[in-house]
Amino acid sequence: MLLCCRACRTMFSRLWGRGVRLLSAPEATAATAFQSPTPLPPTWNPDNRQDHTIPFPFSGASGMRAVMVEVIPLNIRPFTMAPWLFSSSQPRDYSLPNSSWSSEMQKLYEHYNNMCEVDTEGGNKVKGAWRRLPSYNSCLEYVTGGQGGSKVLQQEARLFTRNIEEQGAGFEYVVFMKKHEKTCICVFQPGHLLEGPPGYVHGGAIATMIDSVTGTHATYLSGLIMTANLTINYRSPIPLGSVVLVHSSLDKVEGRKAFISCQVTSSDGSKLHTEATGLFLKVDVRHLLGA
Repeated sequence: MLLCCRACRTMFSRLWGRGVRLLSAPEATAATAFQSPTPLPPTWNPDNRQDHTIPFPFSGASGMRAVMVEVIPLNIRPFTMAPWLFSSSQPRDYSLPNSSWSSEMQKLYEHYNNMCEVDTEGGNKVKGAWRRLPSYNSCLEYVTGGQGGSKVLQQEARLFTRNIEEQGAGFEYVVFMKKHEKTCICVFQPGHLLEGPPGYVHGGAIATMIDSVTGTHATYLSGLIMTANLTINYRSPIPLGSVVLVHSSLDKVEGRKAFISCQVTSSDGSKLHTEATGLFLKVDVRHLLGA
C-alpha cells in the first residue's frame, strides 16, 4: 500500500512491527471522514496505546469522495489519519463563511447551521438533526492510475471545486446533511469564473456541483464510492452570483449500488433550475491506493 508521505510510511512501519494491520473497514462510515478536526494530544506518538480517533477528510478526482486509512492494532481502537497530522496548522475549511458570500447566502447558512445544534431545557446545546460537512482542498499525494502503476500528484494539486483561491470567483458552497432522513442540501453561490452563456453559469459547473453534492451524500451514507452514472436535465439557467439550493435525496440502495436524485432550485424553492439522477458504486479503498 502506498502512503501519502515519508512521515506516514515511517509511522506505519513502526506500528506494523507492533502487530498493526492496514485495512479498509467496510463498517467505517464516511461520516467519520467528515468530522470536524480533532487535535492530537501533545504527547501522541506511534507507541501510545491510548484511544484516539483522528478524522481524515479527503476528496479526490471526479467520483472520489472520502478516504479513511484505518490502523487496527491488537488493543487500540481504529483511528484515521488527518491531513494536518504532521502540520503545525490546520487546513482552511472552505465551508465557512467569507466576505464574498452574499447576504442571502449568509442567511441560508445561518438557517441550516442553527439546526446543527439545539438548546435543551437546561440551557445546554446538543447536536441537532442537521450536520455541516467541513470542506478542504487537498488530496492524497499518491494515487493509482493507468498501466504505469502509481502516479505522484504534485503538492499543488487541488480538489476541482476548491482550486480557485480568489474568494467568490468560483464555487462557493456549504453542504448540510440530515442523516436520519437521508437527505442533503447544499447552498451554492457561483462566481464569475464559472460563466457559460453570458451572465449565466456553465452547464459543466452545474454538473460538477451536482456530482460533488450527490457523491458526498452517497459517501456519507454508504462509505467510499465512485460515480457510475449521472443523468442531468437542465430546466432554466442559473444567473452568476445568485444563490441556489442543491437538494439530494437517497432513493434506494441495492448491494454496492446507491441511487440518488437531485434538484437545483432557487433559494426560495419557487424555480427549478436543474434535476438529475445518479448511480454510485461502493468501492474498496485498497484499489484506489494500489494495495
